Amino acid sequence: MFEEDAPLKKNSNVIMPGEDLSEFSIEGLQERRDTIEGEIKRIDEMISSKQSGREAAESIFKQS
Repeated sequence: MFEEDAPLKKNSNVIMPGEDLSEFSIEGLQERRDTIEGEIKRIDEMISSKQSGREAAESIFKQS
């Protein structure tokens, strides 16, 4: 059997948008929410970092 033929394993660390949540416990749902909120915070920090880098680069090029 090839790896791509194997059925997909359900990984609790993988969050799929639109996934059926009815089979998760309250604790499982809270854990997923915490994971998503942590990821949103991480994304926001990366956006802020990239914006700062862009602004610094733009200020250098505007001085010319």
